[in-house]
Amino acid sequence: MRLPAILFAAALAFSSGGAALAQATTGKVAVVAAQNFYGDIARQIGGDRVSVSSIMSSPDQDPHLFEATPSQVREIADAQIVIHNGGHYDEWMEKLLKAAPRPKRIVVSAAKIVNAKHGGNPHLWYAPTTMPAVAKAIAAAFSQADSGHAAEYTERLGKTLADLDRVSHRVAEMRAKHAGKPVAATEPVFGLMADAIGLTMRNQKFQRALMNETEPSARDIAAFEDDLKKGRVKVLIYNKQVSEKLAERLLTIARTAKVPVVAVTETQPAGVTFHDWMLGELDALDKALTGPSS
Repeated sequence: MRLPAILFAAALAFSSGGAALAQATTGKVAVVAAQNFYGDIARQIGGDRVSVSSIMSSPDQDPHLFEATPSQVREIADAQIVIHNGGHYDEWMEKLLKAAPRPKRIVVSAAKIVNAKHGGNPHLWYAPTTMPAVAKAIAAAFSQADSGHAAEYTERLGKTLADLDRVSHRVAEMRAKHAGKPVAATEPVFGLMADAIGLTMRNQKFQRALMNETEPSARDIAAFEDDLKKGRVKVLIYNKQVSEKLAERLLTIARTAKVPVVAVTETQPAGVTFHDWMLGELDALDKALTGPSS
């Protein structure tokens, strides 16, 4: 989205006083999440005390091609609490926040919470330690914005953390079972989770190039294809949300070589909670790494 359009729409929203009007009418804290997995955690903790809008909410949408609409810009400008990934993953959100400053707005940035390193893997929600920390920050933000119901937020935070702990336990189980096994991926979307499991991730230069929308070198492409053809990796993990001809080619090679393929997404699918989404992908990966039963 072009910056002038951002500034124009944000300025309109800022001058409208929409957030104050919305809270006065509904009695709910207005929350905007850049990604729906953060929005899901916010709903779990906020319950019916908050109104949550998630900007990126479809796993069929390519996150690399995203542009906010004018109505979404207004929602962001009017929000009392904004939750986003940070770490240069959603720079469009950072621009919008700067374009429409609101002194009492609370911003929850996952990258700041976990002290993400500049230039590191920005898919922070795939690290099992990220979401519990973000959940605690969201609960604190709700208690600050709506102190009269702080006890409710704290209670629901406990339930949310218990659900997220199921993901951590599953990761620990898989680490004990699969640590050290070599895998490959078309992009580093699942990379932080793979690290937590203790998998050996190959072809990382190729992955970074594809993530940054640059052309991998011929040498890196050849090495990746050779790993698949010669069975040097146990599983190929691919981001089914992004369509790339080169990635599709690797999928074909993997299937021909009978290397198991596991699909992941950058956006939470509809109809599931965050922890169920993570557990589903972990189950699929566990099954692929285990191989056919004897």
